[in-house]
Amino acid sequence: MSTVSEEHGWRRFLGFLPSLVLLTTVLIYGTGEKVHSRFQQIGEDVWPGYYQIRVDPVAPTCDPNAPVVVADTNNEAPTADSADEGDDLDDLDDLDDLFGEDEGPTEEQQLEAARKALELCKTKHAQYEASVAKITTGVRIFRAFETSLGEVVKLGTHYSKHILVLLLLLSSVVTTLRREHIALRVALSQRDHLVSTVAQLATAGLMLASGIAFWQIDLREGFVDKTPLHLIWIVGFAGLVLANIFLLVKRPDGLLVGGNWGRAAASIPLFSYMGLITGIYFLTAEWHPAGLAIYMSKLTEHKMLYLAVGLYVWVGMLLKQTRLATLSFDIIRPFKMSPELLAFVVVAASALPTAYSGASGIFVIAAGGVIYQELKKAGARTSLALASTAMSGSIGVVLRPCLLVVIVASLNKQVTTDDLFGWGWKIYLLSILLFFLVVVLMKRGALSAEVNGTTLAQAGAGFKPLTSYIAIFVVIWAIYDFGFGAALNEHTASLILPVIMIFILGFDRWVRHRDGEAEVSSFGESTVEATSETTGHIGALLLMMCMSVCLGGIVERSEMMNAFPQVFESPIMAMSVLVFVLVIIGMTMDPYGAVILVTASIADVAYKNGIDAVHFWMVVLVAFELGYLTPPVALNHLLTRQVVGGDDPEPEPGASFYARYERYLMPMLILATTLIITAFVPFAMTSIYP
Repeated sequence: MSTVSEEHGWRRFLGFLPSLVLLTTVLIYGTGEKVHSRFQQIGEDVWPGYYQIRVDPVAPTCDPNAPVVVADTNNEAPTADSADEGDDLDDLDDLDDLFGEDEGPTEEQQLEAARKALELCKTKHAQYEASVAKITTGVRIFRAFETSLGEVVKLGTHYSKHILVLLLLLSSVVTTLRREHIALRVALSQRDHLVSTVAQLATAGLMLASGIAFWQIDLREGFVDKTPLHLIWIVGFAGLVLANIFLLVKRPDGLLVGGNWGRAAASIPLFSYMGLITGIYFLTAEWHPAGLAIYMSKLTEHKMLYLAVGLYVWVGMLLKQTRLATLSFDIIRPFKMSPELLAFVVVAASALPTAYSGASGIFVIAAGGVIYQELKKAGARTSLALASTAMSGSIGVVLRPCLLVVIVASLNKQVTTDDLFGWGWKIYLLSILLFFLVVVLMKRGALSAEVNGTTLAQAGAGFKPLTSYIAIFVVIWAIYDFGFGAALNEHTASLILPVIMIFILGFDRWVRHRDGEAEVSSFGESTVEATSETTGHIGALLLMMCMSVCLGGIVERSEMMNAFPQVFESPIMAMSVLVFVLVIIGMTMDPYGAVILVTASIADVAYKNGIDAVHFWMVVLVAFELGYLTPPVALNHLLTRQVVGGDDPEPEPGASFYARYERYLMPMLILATTLIITAFVPFAMTSIYP
């Protein structure tokens, strides 16, 4: 498998520049939106009533000097037709008199109405003149900038769908060429490569045919304005087809001769399995060729959420280029903790950066390599180091400002981010406590740490270099908060954190060059490296999310959930069944796509059976993370293996079942226990339900 640093020429260009431009564009118009709102507020503060003079006011058409008169309707000359109808009108007047009908406004009432109309006209003219008087040269200059900025922001918002689709497809092509799509096994042999590439080619072919069919449908319906977006999809699908043909023709170097079919099947990327299932279903069960493309395009309905995924991945890769993870270990390294205690501290401390990286997998990619190496240096057994690395990105997904929680709240009006994050802290503390208990029970030596004046002094010395990085974080946070009126929270973190990390990376490179550290790349080279890695991971994650949405779509369309009971004997019985189903979904689907499926098909079952919405969605989040750590897919383990390198380690001779599979069993035991407690204990706490 090629690495980013080995790329050159057009591959290196395609690997970083398009993503850099697209991600930077999202940052610019996202930040511009906050700046624009701030400028509007400044305009209102400096010139009260600024919102009324952002554009030139239109002069009223009424005459403020017109005399107050009553229209004379009695002197109109009768026409022949009106004379013929006179008798009928007299009869109607008699009926009006009989039933007490109003004969119309009196002259005094008409005069009063005319006076009010004149006063209103004078008020409009006065307001117009006052507004014109306010439009000074300063206002004209300020509003010219403010409205121009507003147009730029509006333009960015309009094309945000196009940016997301471009980012998804360009990154997917790069990921395909690098052979970095997420699979159960890495394609090592010639047979692995052949089977994996042919499967991806078939998936891309289905996408291309479906994209063309979808375009034709919209053309027939007259939706011509959608053509540019359709063309982007079609060209991107064609790019995936060509990329796989290229890999078949120009086979990568270093592939092993031979191989077996079972391992080859495991090397097919997960997105390809999902795409083949979905595409074949639409062709055979419904004869709806456009179905696959239609469901893929649903990703754009929540465009900002999925663009945020790309930005969070960029944050993680920029973090990986810095020495922040290593400097953080400098604080705890002097205490010489035993391996199990160090694993507990690392997993507990990783929760916050996990929450700020948007998803568990992103943090594993960004910091997993450092975590694994530090645990191994401390003497941790390989299985414990791998288990802790995989779990380091799981416990923090329920903490603010994790993107997964934001997506849940945006799709389900029954819950808010405050509700979910409020309970998230309780789930986090429960998970950490269980992790500690498991570590104590399974330890192979005494839990120990050196705490004395010397170690505290060394820890303080280790913390000192971090203060500059913290200061950069605080300064940029303050600029956004107080300058732009954008506090750092779950709604703004994806825009603010990349800016912070870019400045931190620049400072990190300056300090290391100043200190004469050898073989440290420049800021520009590090940015290119980080963005190139970002491209590969975005292609893998977003395409798998997209296919998860499609897979969820066929589950919904096939009415498979109609066979699922809608009402159970009790909420506890309903929760028991739902927990089982949610874990299965978490084991087989990406959480972002799975949230859409659960929202559409399963959430109502919970509500109908008296399960509180917040309670249900906390169970969903824990179940998904358990699925992320549970075979056969176990995505966080796959990502851990990707950053650590190599394949599954060989177990020690004579090891127990738990010792042989500790890397899987430890996370499963902890999160399964957390899930059971989260799912069923609240039923005993009647106060949780109003």
